[in-house]
Amino acid sequence: MSGASAAPAAGFSLPIQVVEGGGFTAWLAEDHSVPVVSLAWSWPGGAALDPEGQEGCARLAAALMTEGAGDLSAADFADALQDEAIGLGFSADRDTFEGSLRALKPALPEAVRLARLAMTAPRFEEEAVSRLRARAIAGARQALEGPRGRASRAFWAAGFPGHPAGRPAGGTEESLARLTVEQMRAALARHLHQGQGEAGLLIAASGAITATELAALLPQLLGALPPGRSEPPPPLPDFARFGTQVVPVAAPQSAILFGQPGLPVRDTDWEAAQVLLRILSGGGFTARLTRSIREERGLTYGIGAGLDPILGQGVLVGSCSTANARVGELLTVLRAEWRRMAEDGPTAAEMEEAIAFMTGSQPLQFTDSRRIAATLLAMRRNGRPLDWLARRPERLAAISRDHAAKLAGRLLQPGALSVTVAGQPEGL
Repeated sequence: MSGASAAPAAGFSLPIQVVEGGGFTAWLAEDHSVPVVSLAWSWPGGAALDPEGQEGCARLAAALMTEGAGDLSAADFADALQDEAIGLGFSADRDTFEGSLRALKPALPEAVRLARLAMTAPRFEEEAVSRLRARAIAGARQALEGPRGRASRAFWAAGFPGHPAGRPAGGTEESLARLTVEQMRAALARHLHQGQGEAGLLIAASGAITATELAALLPQLLGALPPGRSEPPPPLPDFARFGTQVVPVAAPQSAILFGQPGLPVRDTDWEAAQVLLRILSGGGFTARLTRSIREERGLTYGIGAGLDPILGQGVLVGSCSTANARVGELLTVLRAEWRRMAEDGPTAAEMEEAIAFMTGSQPLQFTDSRRIAATLLAMRRNGRPLDWLARRPERLAAISRDHAAKLAGRLLQPGALSVTVAGQPEGL
């Protein structure tokens, strides 16, 4: 076991320790103020490893892992979790496969036992498969009933044609209906391995557990997984610029998704981009898009945009909705504000407000052990150093207006802004 810590940041006073045990490495934020422990662990891949035609396979398989395992039926497994107030779950996102648990300190051994069972001996009972498949199919069908879901499906398909990032992570009604138990077991086998590092298993923990205790727990939780590494997901191609596309939907309002290429997650300007985008497209009523599109013209109830990370890249994507008759006007204003920020950058007053907000709101990210463990896991996934949180206030304070203006010219590409409109838009 070895340890290292970062200096405490404002609102985040827990040092981060590096813990090694049984061949596994985890980051730990130890805090005994409440007798609760949270763990989070992940592998790269997720829906990005679903073969074409098997969309939704990894996500459905993940959901079934806690529907009975080993000698426990689905009902018995659920009872075992409930009896000890254990939170345990698995999920597959677009580019990751994750597990997490949360338990009171006395219930931690049972939580680890159940998590290990779920990863090594899921049952895939016929009743559970049928029930969760039906739920997933209903969700996929419901997602396409309104303009927003139709716009999202078309936007990502056009932005990443022929790549898993362009396909729905949760699957389609057709793909979910075809999935077999063998395919779902294969999805788990693609992910669940002991191999670690940036391209493998990552682990984080938070709460009432010491480094020594965590070191002993890690092999109990993960030591029964097969050796080797998970299959790497396919690299993300450049976002395809597709102009403006319309998806006809009979609805009084149009849903709009807009986006362009962003920044790699490890770009040195990633944090400066967060400040810039808060000024342009986040931050409630102070953001430029909200002021110009909602407050001044009443074109929408809400609009926002940000960097959406996937496979190590950040796609700059935003959304809003408006009456069909006003779509053309809204897009004209949107493009004008995009261009104005790209050409002129933010003002000094906007920079001061954005940096003050982002610095002051940092403690809100660390209100419970689950969020802290998830934050540590994301830091590891994104290649952040141990002192990332501790030094964040000083990094934010060091971002000048001139630097942000230069970044705006590099990041924002008015000519590359691609738009998907689902509805019956006018004025395009």
